[in-house]
Amino acid sequence: MPDVDGFDEFYRGSRHRLLGFVCALTGNLAEAQDAVQEAYVRAWQRWSTVSGYDDPEAWVRVVASRIAVSRWRSLRSRARAYLRHGATESVPGPGTDTLEVVAALRQLPEEQRIALALYYLVGMPVAEVARQTAAPVGTVKARLSRGRAALAGLLTVADLEEV
Repeated sequence: MPDVDGFDEFYRGSRHRLLGFVCALTGNLAEAQDAVQEAYVRAWQRWSTVSGYDDPEAWVRVVASRIAVSRWRSLRSRARAYLRHGATESVPGPGTDTLEVVAALRQLPEEQRIALALYYLVGMPVAEVARQTAAPVGTVKARLSRGRAALAGLLTVADLEEV
């Protein structure tokens, strides 16, 4: 069983010094807080060993600084990859047509929405939609037919309201 009181006392007595050190090291309070927190978690996990060291705070300080440096290296690697491969293409937002279809789909019963999405958006054949939804093939065909009819009515009404 770890020495909870000993760790709590250690933490309360050293947290401000350690955070100040790592904050000065990183130049970023949020990064420093993350690194120090991770270092204290590791110290707690090994407290039976760390508490026996001459200077447990030095151990946590080294661990926190290594965590911070590791994050810098990771960020630097990502920046290099970005420079090598360029920016990722931005994905355009959905168009108004897509938003209208989604709004219309939301008005349909769930079974019809699922059948329409699997058939038209995923590209599943009717038999596979039936298997995925645990419904007979005839039921899936009926859901698709009713769903298309309902969508046609909803989208036509939406188009007329804009005029």
